[in-house]
Amino acid sequence: MSQDSPTYSPLYRQIKGLMLQALEAGEWRPGQVIPSEQELAARFNVSQGTVRKAIDEMAADNLLVRKQGKGTFVASHNDPRALFRFLRLVPLDGEISHPESVPLECWRARAGQEASRMLGIKPGDPIIIVRRLLKFAQKPVVIDEIYLPGEIFQGLTLEVLQGWQGSIYSLFETRFGLRMIRAQESIRAVAADRGTAEVLRVPEGKPLLSVERVTYTYGDKPVEWRRGLYLTDEHFYLNELS
Repeated sequence: MSQDSPTYSPLYRQIKGLMLQALEAGEWRPGQVIPSEQELAARFNVSQGTVRKAIDEMAADNLLVRKQGKGTFVASHNDPRALFRFLRLVPLDGEISHPESVPLECWRARAGQEASRMLGIKPGDPIIIVRRLLKFAQKPVVIDEIYLPGEIFQGLTLEVLQGWQGSIYSLFETRFGLRMIRAQESIRAVAADRGTAEVLRVPEGKPLLSVERVTYTYGDKPVEWRRGLYLTDEHFYLNELS
């Protein structure tokens, strides 16, 4: 009769776990340099090689960023390069352009069954719902409906969204101390309803790409559920597999 053997975790993975705890606790903030490999090795009583391997994996996970001659920094949504990690829409001509985010609505509600399941909260808990439009070269391309836990995003208003210069994730990081780590998406084709068609300036029934996303912060905690409708006449959705 077979017995389950205890799970073995390599030493560098254990160090990675301890460093993740430090990130989650806010010991090292987004954009801030972390201690050197030598300092971390002394702190955790391991070799620099073990620390280096942990940092390498965290850099591959987009949690840390190495900067030649400057050190290793906590990844930040304020870095312009971070925008296209979560926004995978690319123009057909290949020329990357930064979108303009146009907040349309922001209101408070109570979580229904679906929102509570997606966000890991209880039905009836407060949530904030944001509708916004993304424009590329002045043309409407994406309309998003974003659901957020109300307790985390207290103080988020339409005025705050309208006054922010930068990506919505950089706003979440700067104002609410929340960093998005990873996202899970499901994609399907849909037809534009009347309201969506008006906002995107396309005929009703126009084929669109529906992208539903749940985004997670440290500790694999879901903190955003969004449903986006993408017009792909002049863009395609790029996904890199490795």
